[in-house]
Amino acid sequence: MASRSGNTDRTLVMGGGGGTTRPSMAPQQSGGVVKARQLTHLHSQLAQLSANLANTENLLRMTSVQAEAMRGLGSWHGGMFMAASKVLGEESVKEQPPQHGGSQR
Repeated sequence: MASRSGNTDRTLVMGGGGGTTRPSMAPQQSGGVVKARQLTHLHSQLAQLSANLANTENLLRMTSVQAEAMRGLGSWHGGMFMAASKVLGEESVKEQPPQHGGSQR
């Protein structure tokens, strides 16, 4: 039997045998082990999803606060533009009558 064992070792080391040892290992695992591994993987994915959802919720809260601030800034800038338009508009109106009065024929 020693010579037969040596021959088998040589076959595995040299890569002969067509890889018949690996496929036979897969059916040896019981369904419970595979199921436990899949459940563990699912649990880790659910934990990651939960963390990502919490992060998304925080980002949405921040976005809401920033949107309110942007709305306030928009109102402020709109008021500034209207005030500048009124001031500049009055100056241009005061300058325009002499130009129109001189161009009449």
